[in-house]
Amino acid sequence: METNRQLRISRLIQKDLGEILQITGRDWFPGAMLTVTKVYVTADLSIARVYLSIFGKDAPEVIKLIDMKRNEIRRQLGMRVKNQLRHVPELRFFVDDSLDYIENIENLLKK
Repeated sequence: METNRQLRISRLIQKDLGEILQITGRDWFPGAMLTVTKVYVTADLSIARVYLSIFGKDAPEVIKLIDMKRNEIRRQLGMRVKNQLRHVPELRFFVDDSLDYIENIENLLKK
């Protein structure tokens, strides 16, 4: 179970990463729309697992592009949260497939 501090930092990172990816994502990932759906931070606050919902392009391709820009994204995040966090956690990006899972369950229930 996550502590209140982890939850607070997760929400902060989710909000700021969402803004960063919307602003810079237009240039870096043309034709793709990115949404930060969930962020999980480890207990020692060193790693943040970021789940993205990707529309408009092939998700694995966009994740590869994001991984190449990971340091730049982390730097921009650090500039935004420098007054709230001492250390910016390492970012790890994953595709959020929960919408596909829900759709699959709904289709199975309709049968």
